[in-house]
Order: sequence, then C-alpha cells, then structure tokens
Amino acid sequence: MEISIAAEKLFSIGSFPVTNAFLIGFLVSVSLMLVSVFVSRRLTLVPRGVQNVLELIFEGLLGFIDSVLEDKQQSRKFFPLITTIFLFVLLSNWVGLLPGAGTVGLAHMQEGHATIVPFLRSTSADLNFTIALSLIAVFVIQFSGIAALGIIKYGQKFFVSPFHKPYGLGTIMGLLELVSEFAKLLSFSFRLFGNVFAGEILLVVMLHLVPYFIPLPFLFLEVFVGFIQAAVFAMLTLVFLKMAMTEAAH
Repeated sequence: MEISIAAEKLFSIGSFPVTNAFLIGFLVSVSLMLVSVFVSRRLTLVPRGVQNVLELIFEGLLGFIDSVLEDKQQSRKFFPLITTIFLFVLLSNWVGLLPGAGTVGLAHMQEGHATIVPFLRSTSADLNFTIALSLIAVFVIQFSGIAALGIIKYGQKFFVSPFHKPYGLGTIMGLLELVSEFAKLLSFSFRLFGNVFAGEILLVVMLHLVPYFIPLPFLFLEVFVGFIQAAVFAMLTLVFLKMAMTEAAH
C-alpha cells in the first residue's frame, strides 16, 4: 500500500471526484441525520435505548458548555454547533479505525507497481476537510463576537488608539491579537489533521509489519486519540467563542 497525504479518488460523479475521505464524511453525516430523525419521532417521557444514550451524551455536553459560557441562553444557542462538531469529528475518526481501513480497497497501478486505494479513510485525515471545518469555526467565532458586542467594541480588541497610555502598546497588542485570529485557522486544521493522519500511518505500518495482536494496543490508543481530538476541537471552538463575546476591558 502507498501512503498518500491527499485523499484518494474512488470514483467520479460527472466531473465531481468522490474520494475515500469524502465518502466517509458523507456516510457519517447521513447516519447522524437518520439517527436524529429516528429518535425524534419516537421520543418518550421515559427514555430508553438509543434515546437514553443520546440524552446522556447531550446532557453531558450541555453541562460542559454551561460551565464554559456561564450563560444558559448562550449555551442553548451554541449547543447545536458544538455538539455537531464533536459528534461528526468523533465518528469520522473512529470510522477510520474499522477493520479493513487502509487495507481493503480498489486495486491501483502507481508508477508500475500495484497499490490499494482504501475504501475507508478518516475524514479528519484529509487536510481539505480540516481546513473547511476550521473556516466554519473561525467564521462563527468572529460573527458571534461582532453580534454580541457590536462591530465597534469588537474592533477595539484589535485597533486601539496609539495615543492611549502606555503609548502604542494597545495598538501593538491589538495587532498581535488580530494575527492570532488568523492563526486559529492553521492551529485548528493542522492539529486535527496531523494527529489523525499520523495515527492512521502508524496503524497501517504496524498491520503490515506485525499483523496479529501487536497492533491492538495502538488501535486502542487511536480510539482514545480520536476522542481527544474531537473534544479538543469542540472545546477550543467553545472557548474562543467565549473570548470573542467578552469585551476587551474584561
């Protein structure tokens, strides 16, 4: 098998290429929507089965969001975004760990030798996806900050008069803060991509070197890493939202 940084194309729909990472992202999205519709149509006062599991997850997430934002109204407002990010990234990471991931796929000839284009590849191992998700998160953060404070007060975080004492310090710190807003895009995308992609490479290498028993500890490690990366992405989005909606004086 050949290790590729870019997601591999499985087939095309017209001129639109469908990659293995895109396919997994699409299947995870459809699965989440189907489960949501299924549970919402069978809600009961006494939860059981899938509803019980989802309520446990949602209550835990809502409680965590409340502890960060310290505002129940804001918590309910941003709960769908944070929960969607967490569940989508988590399931995408874990689907990439299913049996056959990285080893079962389409036969392909690359520079005269046979390789495999795997059917399963975590969506988070595709840099295009992590950048797109980061753009969404950063846009929501900036938009929420402007909506909460107004464009003038929000802009004062970055553009402070150089005549305020100590002279020039506010402007310099504001420009650094402005640079950090753009840096969030790189931080979000490359952290998620790097950790998940490195984990997939590790598993593929171990499966080819020692296919029995030895890869199991690494597999369980990647299950934990997949959870941590989903939690970190969602938590950082939440924390940055809180910071964006807080006035500069505070």
